[in-house]
Amino acid sequence: MTDRFPDGAVIVFGGSGGLGRGVALEFAREGSDVAIVYRSKQAVAEEAAALITAMGRKVTIHQADVRERGQVQAAFAEAVAAHGRVHTVVWGAGPVVPQVHIGDWTEQMFRDSMEIEAFGFNNAVHTALAHMRAMGGGSFVHLGSAGHDWWPAQDGLSVAPKACNEALIKGIAKEEGKFNIRANSVLVGVIDAGQFKVHKEVGTFTPEWEAEVKAMLPLGRWGAPEDIGQAAVFFASARGNYVTGQTISVSGGFGV
Repeated sequence: MTDRFPDGAVIVFGGSGGLGRGVALEFAREGSDVAIVYRSKQAVAEEAAALITAMGRKVTIHQADVRERGQVQAAFAEAVAAHGRVHTVVWGAGPVVPQVHIGDWTEQMFRDSMEIEAFGFNNAVHTALAHMRAMGGGSFVHLGSAGHDWWPAQDGLSVAPKACNEALIKGIAKEEGKFNIRANSVLVGVIDAGQFKVHKEVGTFTPEWEAEVKAMLPLGRWGAPEDIGQAAVFFASARGNYVTGQTISVSGGFGV
């Protein structure tokens, strides 16, 4: 056990994404071993694992489609076998969603988003709870959306499923606190990684869009993955030991 974390590892679902990768690296920098769960980006997961190994931390990678509870259970069991304990579940899995208004959503768009983010998170929660209870506690850190506080037009396919998870985070905090299980959420603003870069490359996020959004931010700049990672580390570490059922918006002041 370090002075920051219990024995064991953090498991980062979506750890091969631009944001999840950054969060995984930040946990390693702060002294935690790491288990990275990826679906298809094995090379990215292996690259992140190499960086974590170079920091002197133990790291493993695990493949799973989070829509399938059996695969989530298998990945989690592998992580426990390798690390002895999972002290924190970070939920950062999610698709790159199309930027469309609610009236233009197709049923399949909404279903895909909900199945990966909301059903997937539910699979992770129900996989981890028994282990955390048996180990005397643990924590969940959900990477949500700053759009939870101020709806961003056209980004609803990302915001809506995360709002479902925000409610579940409150429920976990309420019902599982007696087992010393905590649950908190980081509301993510525009971060120069992951989905933002994808949409920028394909031209969805134009220079005009960037200028308009930056004008809404008191800090006037984009965030970095490590900004999210530091908030997640706080919630999961001893520094956040008496914090549960809470959210923090790491968004440069978006919505203020």
